[in-house]
Amino acid sequence: MKSKLAHTLLGAVAVGIFITCCQMNMPPDFLTENIEHADRQYRHLVNNLPQQSPVLFPHTQNGDGEHRYAQVGHDWTVGFFPGNLWHLYALTGKEYWKLTAEKYTQLLEQVQYDTLQQDIGFIIGCSYLNGYRLTGKKEYVPVVIQAAQTLATRFRPNLGVFESYPSNRLSRKRGNSLTAKEEGIDRNLCAVVIGSMMNLEILFEATRLSGDSTYYTMACSHAKQTLKNHVRENGSIHQVVGYHPSTGKVEYQGSKQSQDDELSWARGQAWALYGCTICYRYTQDSSYLRLVEKLYNYVFTNPKLPEDLIPYWNLDALNISKEPRDVSAAAIIASALYELYTLTQNEIYSKTADRLMEALASPVYRADIGKNLGFLLMHSVGSKPDGWTIDKPLVYADYYFLEALKRKSKIE
Repeated sequence: MKSKLAHTLLGAVAVGIFITCCQMNMPPDFLTENIEHADRQYRHLVNNLPQQSPVLFPHTQNGDGEHRYAQVGHDWTVGFFPGNLWHLYALTGKEYWKLTAEKYTQLLEQVQYDTLQQDIGFIIGCSYLNGYRLTGKKEYVPVVIQAAQTLATRFRPNLGVFESYPSNRLSRKRGNSLTAKEEGIDRNLCAVVIGSMMNLEILFEATRLSGDSTYYTMACSHAKQTLKNHVRENGSIHQVVGYHPSTGKVEYQGSKQSQDDELSWARGQAWALYGCTICYRYTQDSSYLRLVEKLYNYVFTNPKLPEDLIPYWNLDALNISKEPRDVSAAAIIASALYELYTLTQNEIYSKTADRLMEALASPVYRADIGKNLGFLLMHSVGSKPDGWTIDKPLVYADYYFLEALKRKSKIE
């Protein structure tokens, strides 16, 4: 095991030399200043939320420069706002954030039974699971376990994966026509998206909390199949894979989030890297570290990666210098890399995360107090091909930035 691990960690030496040479020491007050800034900025956000029913959850900015809110039962992002409040409680220790986090977490209770919600892991993990870890509230445990049971209804045993959505959602017009791949899609395929890797944490936790290994087994199966078929040989990713429902044969590999099926979507790359990290944490299977190395190297040896390491929304986009950056992808990767350092003690990962965080906390990407509708970070991308949330704040960019601050503070 040790020799395999050493081989895996040494594989990124070339990239590590690049990162180390470019490394600048973080200011000594980096954590303190960013935590204080987040505390003030999110108080501004919370104090300006509309008081109405149903309760609205901050999500992003609309085309008029106003808030676009998410509602429970209609949006996969509703868990991130209470998650941000839990992070602020962890970072500051202030009772205000605990009470506010409890309020918004409670509003998500019904999601634990929502069989139509493919991203139940995001929602319940960010809210109830974070809350349980910080407070030890026993009443949060059944919600996590029930969410895992609900997610389990999407598991396809003969394929070994969780279905994300019906294959009739695979087709997306690019311009006025469908790609050749999309025109030939079998409408009965089982579609799996790379973001599904982020659901696995509540499955692993459900096994730990309940003693039922079924969830653990499902999570491992999904991870192995997904990473096998979503990660290309060069370390880039397919956003979506379509499986034949009977044979399990891969009939479709592509992306609804790219200009071309063979390009690599930055946030999808981040989901894959973070998901591998989750799996290694719970299984200690070194094969996940080897995949992390491939995913990491594809990002950080990419000649199209900007000098400050904040990627464009697509790592290989055509006419890339004219494309928007995606701060959310950078924040997700930074958080994952801090955990990878904790798990492996490989300084390449922590140094890269430090560089990402220094860039994210700079005036280029971090909003001034009272600006940006109260969100911390600017310049994220939701879905450029769909013309949705381009160069806007996004609640999940803040989530992973705050999580990265929390992980960095534990390292310190």
